Amino acid sequence: MKKKEITPLLGKILKKIAPRIGARVILEPNWNIVGQIIFENDKKRYFRYSSLDLNPLGSSEIAKDKDYANYFMRQMGYPIVPGSKTFFSNSWCKAIGSKRNIDAGWQYAKKIGLPVIVKPNSGSQGIGVFLVHNKVEFYRAMRFIFKRDRIGLIQKALKGKDYRLVILDKKLISAYERVPLSVTGDGKSTIFALLKKKQSKFIASSRDTRIKINDSRISDKLHHQKLNFNSILEKEQKVYLLDNANLSTGGDSIDITSTVHPEFKNIAIKLTKDMGLRLCGVDLMINDDITNKPDKYWVLEINSAPGLDHYAKSGKIQEKIVEDLYMEVLKSMEK
Repeated sequence: MKKKEITPLLGKILKKIAPRIGARVILEPNWNIVGQIIFENDKKRYFRYSSLDLNPLGSSEIAKDKDYANYFMRQMGYPIVPGSKTFFSNSWCKAIGSKRNIDAGWQYAKKIGLPVIVKPNSGSQGIGVFLVHNKVEFYRAMRFIFKRDRIGLIQKALKGKDYRLVILDKKLISAYERVPLSVTGDGKSTIFALLKKKQSKFIASSRDTRIKINDSRISDKLHHQKLNFNSILEKEQKVYLLDNANLSTGGDSIDITSTVHPEFKNIAIKLTKDMGLRLCGVDLMINDDITNKPDKYWVLEINSAPGLDHYAKSGKIQEKIVEDLYMEVLKSMEK
């Protein structure tokens, strides 16, 4: 069977821009997911997927673990998602002598009030993030999570606007609102047909997002709106199909880099520094608008290796922002 070609955006961009400062990039040829950067001064740096030789290892490891990151952010006074608590697979419960298994998780979910968000403790790109409304959905979601992670995180469900702010060395590089996967009716097409059309647009724009029609989260979301794949939406009727707003699961981005309120910018910069990071994606849920002075907001999570593939492919301006970001990263790594 022919090997599937995998070429993450980071490698492509670094190969394109490195010669501008006299550097060169060597990609491992079999999979194209890891690479070496050789600078004019013969210094060598490395990268893998979206991870670069930039953030300290300890800080990066903490950022990858949502529960640990929440602990330290809470200790420093940042408003994390309320009700966040971890529960473990049966095998991990046995290994660590804990009773916080899937059944204990269900009791906790009922205690803090349904619906709740459940997600893998170390996941990314919206994989395994579920909004569950009942016992059947909860157990199905947690079993899905425990096939991929021995730790699942249960949180209260929040309402608001979802934003990502990308920080590099005390500077806001980009900011955008993340809108969950949705379709808009034309008065004649089914939701299934509209989804197929949206997928075709992603392909035409070179965006490598693949909408998973068989994703149980989509069918559950439709069910709770009394809809299904055969439903025909009225003209201009907009329906959201997922609860998480990750661009990798078909969400859309609205660039707001130039309109972020200065206090939100300072919050993201300070949080990045407090977590020991230089490059960080700060995800916020805000009950208002990010152009206004902060009122009520929560830190959803932080990302020490923010993947900007989908953001870069949302427009020429965004592509330029990402290239400029990585140019600053290269110059920083050369020192």
